[in-house]
Amino acid sequence: MTSLADTIIAASITVLANGLGGLPFVFVKNFPVELARLGWAGAGGLMLSASVFNLIIPGLADGGVIPVGIGILLGASLMAITSWFLEKRNFTLRGVSEGGGRRIILVLVTLFIHSIPEGLAIGVSFGSGLATLGLIMTVAIAIHNIPEGVAVSLPLRAEGVSGWKCVGWAIVSGVPQVVAAIPAYLAVMRFRPLLPYAFGFAAGAMIYLVMGEMIPESRADEQQRRSSAVAGMTGFLAMMALQTILVF
Repeated sequence: MTSLADTIIAASITVLANGLGGLPFVFVKNFPVELARLGWAGAGGLMLSASVFNLIIPGLADGGVIPVGIGILLGASLMAITSWFLEKRNFTLRGVSEGGGRRIILVLVTLFIHSIPEGLAIGVSFGSGLATLGLIMTVAIAIHNIPEGVAVSLPLRAEGVSGWKCVGWAIVSGVPQVVAAIPAYLAVMRFRPLLPYAFGFAAGAMIYLVMGEMIPESRADEQQRRSSAVAGMTGFLAMMALQTILVF
């Protein structure tokens, strides 16, 4: 038998796992421009792979094409509106270029959104009353969140954000997991039908970010385009391999 306390503890563990992905960047002091662009490409590959294997495919299996498709369109629309709003307001972060500050905000918003369906999944699994299912879901999401922490931290560190702040922002990006897990646990049957829409919504936001911001930022000249493509594919395959390991 599971309890709400078990759900909150499990969701908190998965949130802290995000921070593990940011720890290596505490020790990375300098990011040359070429390496920073590779960082954007690698993070983009990670996010694109996560959106396909961790969001779209499970969403299709759970609810079919229509709810996932609606979610994708809504998520992409939200990111387009957010990007437009930030451009109009000339948003900047201290010590970061105007374009870099806008991209950082979009990365954080996207990963914040991405954490919601993960929290719903945790709440639903524990709300089912099956402790084993809840444990498996917690371990899987926690392991998955480590490279997500890397995906958050790579572009932040490349733009000059300190290593410990990268860890902090990686953890903050996962906070919705706890917030979403609680009502999902308390009302399993009501929240389960929302999962396909939530998966699609997060995937749409993530794909928009990768296509609209991360890939363009990683491409400078012909040589950089080739190396960025390799970095992006490496990130994609690494996340795909992780998803395969977690499933089987």
